[in-house]
Amino acid sequence: QLQASGGGLVQAGGSLRLSCAASGRIFSWWAMGWFRQAPGKERIFVAAVNWNGGRTYYADSVKGRFTISRDNAKNTVYLQMNSLKPEDTAVYYCAVDFPFGPEPLATTVKSWGQGTLVTVSS
Repeated sequence: QLQASGGGLVQAGGSLRLSCAASGRIFSWWAMGWFRQAPGKERIFVAAVNWNGGRTYYADSVKGRFTISRDNAKNTVYLQMNSLKPEDTAVYYCAVDFPFGPEPLATTVKSWGQGTLVTVSS
């Protein structure tokens, strides 16, 4: 089970930190990441981190603004989002166990969290 938290309403230029805690299984050996889905659009990749946190990938739209990290001792993945823009508004989903690489497809994800809404006002 994946429990995401940290979403909310923020003004453009602001910051939020998302967390996703995994329970019931040990996810230390799998890639973890975040995807997002805006209203009426497909779920798309945002960021991913490999099993030990040593490698990361980001969507071009968030590079330099978002930072993904993980704490395997806590079975938790984080997404620090800075300089938020209105176009970042979406439901953000944490994901576990998918092919680690640039731009993985949402269809390749084995486990999803329940999603947390991020709204960025202009």
